[in-house]
Amino acid sequence: MKNKSYIGISFIILIFGIWTVNELISRGKKSDLVEIGPVPAFELTDQNDKKISDKDYLGKVYVVEFFFSTCPTICPKMNQSMLQLQEAFYGNPNFGLASITIDPEHDTAAVLKEHADLLGVKHYNWHFLTGDKEYIYNLANKGFNLYAGENNKAAGGFEHSGLFALVDKEGKIRCRKDTQGNPILYYDGLEASGVEAIKEDIKKLLEE
Repeated sequence: MKNKSYIGISFIILIFGIWTVNELISRGKKSDLVEIGPVPAFELTDQNDKKISDKDYLGKVYVVEFFFSTCPTICPKMNQSMLQLQEAFYGNPNFGLASITIDPEHDTAAVLKEHADLLGVKHYNWHFLTGDKEYIYNLANKGFNLYAGENNKAAGGFEHSGLFALVDKEGKIRCRKDTQGNPILYYDGLEASGVEAIKEDIKKLLEE
């Protein structure tokens, strides 16, 4: 009877060991998401008046948006989409969000702090970032390749993309492929389908 017990226990230990090794191997594998390129280096000031750079996000999967606090059109919807991501990954220290203003002359650290509080921001890795206007426009248009510009004829005086950039733990911009097999590059922050897609892909990157 003792021998049978030992055999049974040994078998359970063996199976558990194999499962553990397989789990670790699967977690270390790269997902099927396409690597677009490195995130542009940046250093800006957040809503708590603290300097935040791309290096502060290393080791984290994070989402980037460009917006402004007084935007009367797409920004509220984008912010709500980001809130959904906060809710989905709240408490995960390896996840983060970056909301970069394109109206830094108005959106000071204090204004962004008030804006974040009104939205209900609670994730400690969600930074609302401001800085020099020319620096931010170069970061958006040349760094991330996400359009942002001033336009007196546009509602609110500015226009910008409603897309989100997804960045992996190594600081590389990643995305899925469309049905034709082409990289989508960025995720639609205005549509429910885009938010669901980025949620799924955040999970994949967190497991890498």
